[in-house]
Amino acid sequence: MDTDLLTGTRAVRKRLDLRRPVDDRDLRECLEIAVHAPSGSNRQPWRFVVVRDPGLKSRIGEYYRKGFAANLSGRTPRPDQLADLASGQHLADHLGEVPALIVVCTLGRPPAEPSALRLASFYGSIYPVVWNLQLALRTRGLGSTLTTAHLAYEREVAELLGIPFEEVTQVAMLPVAHLLPGGGKPVRRTPAAELTGWDGWPTPGEVAAQ
Repeated sequence: MDTDLLTGTRAVRKRLDLRRPVDDRDLRECLEIAVHAPSGSNRQPWRFVVVRDPGLKSRIGEYYRKGFAANLSGRTPRPDQLADLASGQHLADHLGEVPALIVVCTLGRPPAEPSALRLASFYGSIYPVVWNLQLALRTRGLGSTLTTAHLAYEREVAELLGIPFEEVTQVAMLPVAHLLPGGGKPVRRTPAAELTGWDGWPTPGEVAAQ
């Protein structure tokens, strides 16, 4: 088990190399690995759109920036969120320059009457393929991050890319590029022991006893 791959793969935004091309063969190989993800009833509902055309990337970037700005509107970030927001803004400003965008889709539309069960079933069969794809990209020295800001304009992006909106749902977009030098800092994560309960919801006393 490659724990370094699992613990070292992270969202990359500022360290995406906007000038170095990404080989189509690497993208194809990573997609072949990604589709080995599990899905409910093995229905494999995923579809992918790889966007390389500069004009299309520029248009998608415009929608992404508007969605990103709307998401931030009215929010007062905490001091510990400022670095992540700056990183996100950098990506929004340069999305159209990223060598490749991979739009991940799933067949069907979200349930008309959503419930925890229906939503978990719908999205639970697609997000594993996204993580598989990110891990595969990382093994080839390629960085990515799971983004969703463009979904504020999902219909417009669907029309732009010829995605049948009434039959297919976009769930994520991965900007993909080689990594610039740097990074290497450990990922900040709350220890699992502080988040896990045994036979019930975790309590402070239980965590302290571990």
